[in-house]
Amino acid sequence: MSRAAAPLQWLTMGLLAVGLLGLSPALSLSLLAFGLAVLTALKLREARSLEERRLVALLQLVGAGLLAALRPELGPSLLQGLAILLALAGLLALELGAGPDWKALMRRSLQVLLAALPIALVLFLLLPRLMPFSNLGTGQGMGVMTGLSDSMEPGSIARLSVSRAAAARVAFPLGGGPPPLGQRFWRVLVHQRFDGRRWRSTAPPLPRPAAGQPTPPPPAAPGEGIQLWLVEPSGLAAVPWSGAGRPLSPDLTLQRSGELLNRAPGSQRRVYALTQTADPGDWRSQPPGPIDLVLPRGENPRLEALAAEWRRLGSDRQRLNAAGSWFRSQPFRYTLEPGALPRQAPLDRFLFETRLGFCGHYASAFTTLMRAAGVPARVVSGYRGGQWVQPVGGSGYVDLRQADAHAWSEVWLQGEGWQRVDPTAWADGDPLASAVTTSETATGTAPWDWLQRQWWGLDIAWARWWLGYDSEQQQALVQRLLGDQRHLLGLVVLLAVAISLAASLGGLGWLGRRRSGDPLRLELEHTLRAFARHGLAPQAGETLPVFAQRLMQRWPALAGPLNAYVANYQRQRFASTPSRTGRRQAQRLGRALRRSLRTGNLPKEAVQREHP
Repeated sequence: MSRAAAPLQWLTMGLLAVGLLGLSPALSLSLLAFGLAVLTALKLREARSLEERRLVALLQLVGAGLLAALRPELGPSLLQGLAILLALAGLLALELGAGPDWKALMRRSLQVLLAALPIALVLFLLLPRLMPFSNLGTGQGMGVMTGLSDSMEPGSIARLSVSRAAAARVAFPLGGGPPPLGQRFWRVLVHQRFDGRRWRSTAPPLPRPAAGQPTPPPPAAPGEGIQLWLVEPSGLAAVPWSGAGRPLSPDLTLQRSGELLNRAPGSQRRVYALTQTADPGDWRSQPPGPIDLVLPRGENPRLEALAAEWRRLGSDRQRLNAAGSWFRSQPFRYTLEPGALPRQAPLDRFLFETRLGFCGHYASAFTTLMRAAGVPARVVSGYRGGQWVQPVGGSGYVDLRQADAHAWSEVWLQGEGWQRVDPTAWADGDPLASAVTTSETATGTAPWDWLQRQWWGLDIAWARWWLGYDSEQQQALVQRLLGDQRHLLGLVVLLAVAISLAASLGGLGWLGRRRSGDPLRLELEHTLRAFARHGLAPQAGETLPVFAQRLMQRWPALAGPLNAYVANYQRQRFASTPSRTGRRQAQRLGRALRRSLRTGNLPKEAVQREHP
């Protein structure tokens, strides 16, 4: 058993432990991954025999595969690949004994991984897709909230802290690009229930997926762009979207209120795609219900008195215009430190006294005014704006942070449907007002910011080409390959796996033969072939020193490197125990000679001698 086996296996355990840090206990399979890792570590600690060490290697490979199913993002996938590489190297160290060093073990492990890639690619492309592990049972609790909540009570907040944590990214890989900065409203939650202080979302519980294969949504029509979303973990079933287009995943459900619900657990990152069309969708034309006019009477008397004046106007459009004119005529100011509002008549205090607040204050007060004036209205929370990032390679994307969380209003106008109104834009100091007039392309002010954005660009490409390959795309690929002969899919998979396996075994055999034998002799033969290509090869019975003399007659300037190479070879060849340092020196000297012959970078006098 090689002495490198134990360090390699412990290093593998360390990488698997790092991968476990990103799992959420809300997933039942996460508990299985934690338990498997603990049992594997305990087994490694007590393992003494070769069979026990083999079992540890097998458990590590299973654990890495389970992590790959639970965390398929780019960063964790690279970590899992490195763990598999080290686990294979540890297994090879067990099987090959004390001969190979770390470098040889890692090289051979990498060769095994590369040989397995064709088989893995065939299975990934053609094997029928299973339900994602992320959709299996979850425990209680949905992880950490991401800055949005299903309830909103701005009057109870004296100071709002700004978080620059990542919230979501949206890319447009098929072109079209995002809307202008001032029109980027990414809706998430609709708050319709109001008790005088707090707004709550009325979204129904998300239904469980039906048994069997879910019905795939219709494919995108020609000319329809695609929005590709990557949303960080949150405690919400609702996910961001632009409000236009339609879902392309069976995991997405669009509610009548315009909320987009995702069945995948919020404790994990969610990836989904939507079409990007000019059609606003059916949700805008859904008529309001009684809940959109509910207002506790007497909670804010001054507000109700002002709205009563607007109620006398003839149409809802006139009432909306009157409210907008009134807001713009008042000295409202945007601030993140407005101070808490009193329990009694909080909106009266905000509208007629302090006039200080952030988006939640303005959306809440304006929506209440509209309801008091007889106009159906509701509060919507989501994200506004976002930074457009253009990576060095790949498509650009909009970067949304928790600081972009925002609330606005929607009012129902007869004949026009639900219309978005952002009363925060009427206040002095609105942070987006100045941003609209400046360049929106993110260049980054620090090297770390630039590197992070480039990495996120790669992450989006990974999500598009790897995570985005779902059952719908697989069915389309099978249709292109087989047409009406879909019953032959099993035979095609078996044939493709057999061809891939034969090619992989052949490649491993060729690499093994290439590396087998005496390393010194292999290095010498490699160097002799390089001289043979220049017309000089050893003659029958000619020793290496004699051949080197003949080479020096042709290239006198190479006498020093040739003598050093021959002396090192003979010293290692006839030593009782060849040293590893000597073998490395032979490789360096041989590479230097071959490089000089290959590039023609010979000493000047040698070139003159060869070409008189």
